[in-house]
Amino acid sequence: MVVSRRTFLMVSGGLALGAGLPAAPAWAQQKSIRHFWWGNPERDRRTFAYIDWFQQAHPDIAVSGETIGWGDYWAKMATQTAGRNMADIVQMPYIYLHEYVQRGALVPLDDYLGSGIDVSFYDEGALDSGMVDGMLYGINIGATSQVIPYNQRVFDEAGVAFDRFGWTTDTFADACQKITDATEGAVTGSEDLSLYIENFEVWGRENGHDLYSKDGELQVTAEDVGSYWRFWTDLRKAGIIEGPDATVRVDKPMSDLGIVSGTTATTFRYANQAVAVQSLMQDPVGLAMVPRRAGMAYGQYILPSMYLSISRDAENIDAVLAYINDWVSSPDAIRVLGIDRGIPPSAMGRDALMPVLSDTEAKVVDYYAGIQGKVGPVPNPAPKGVGEVRDSFMRTGTDVVLGYVSPEDGAARFVEDAAAILERARM
Repeated sequence: MVVSRRTFLMVSGGLALGAGLPAAPAWAQQKSIRHFWWGNPERDRRTFAYIDWFQQAHPDIAVSGETIGWGDYWAKMATQTAGRNMADIVQMPYIYLHEYVQRGALVPLDDYLGSGIDVSFYDEGALDSGMVDGMLYGINIGATSQVIPYNQRVFDEAGVAFDRFGWTTDTFADACQKITDATEGAVTGSEDLSLYIENFEVWGRENGHDLYSKDGELQVTAEDVGSYWRFWTDLRKAGIIEGPDATVRVDKPMSDLGIVSGTTATTFRYANQAVAVQSLMQDPVGLAMVPRRAGMAYGQYILPSMYLSISRDAENIDAVLAYINDWVSSPDAIRVLGIDRGIPPSAMGRDALMPVLSDTEAKVVDYYAGIQGKVGPVPNPAPKGVGEVRDSFMRTGTDVVLGYVSPEDGAARFVEDAAAILERARM
């Protein structure tokens, strides 16, 4: 269900920052714009607070905010794109930016830089990843990287000591065993990450293989996929990670994660999501890198967590530009938004946040500093068809988890299916 600001405030009891501000007078709202994003409770709270703040600063602009979970977001986005009724401002991730540019769904932003959107203070190169074929289609609004959030209390009570910036898959498996033993199975070591193509991507890059080649073909091999699924299958059979019933619930809401409910000690997320995870938990959350196989290359990377893009259906461009410009250039707005969408890609933004960081946000900043020098380059852009490839990975991975097919046979099937999907997408 798409959640509007009105619905969000009814459900949350008006928790949005700035929700107590008086609404702008209706007579002043001459222009209307829509912003659509995938969210979580923390992100939604902050975004609706920003909308309140923005409308106080611009009483002639009415903003409609719409939010939904990640999985449903793309189904809704596809429907809106096909129906030519996209929101004016849409949230885009790196993996889908190129695909939606190729669909003609987004407009280039180059002409608006300096004449509507001020990013003159951005870090050097911070806009580069939002470019497609030499033109800018997405304004980077935060940097992030992959992370393994872990329950610090459970780790401590199980006697697990480890280097969170240097642990290996063997160290990880040992931690899962210790935690499961210490809790007599009440808490297993980890969520089963078999169906997370985002976590598998790190595994493949350790072998020097991005998910996709520069030409838009599948670059990871059946051996990469098979070894990944074999690793998680072995942990599952040992009974030290969650069972199949929980695993096959794909794209479940954050509130249903095992680390939140207390049934597992770790999960996979992006670093900017740690605040949202902690907001749902009583126990303190620690942040560790994705475990790396001993002797392998660094598979993690720093990426723009997401972009603000303008859809081809936008009409009130001046209002849209004002919304994006205030988002990225106002210290007050940056403080309202926090780091749920990543660490700001400018010294100005980071300086604005430092005095108001929560303990968890400070952990994210510390984690971001700790991974420097232990990450690889940004991967090749994702081609058209990546959504179907992700679905195929989860579908075949589900068969592996349920024991219908071996990890190796499942990997061969996935690679063949993914290659066919990408070939069709290029036609």
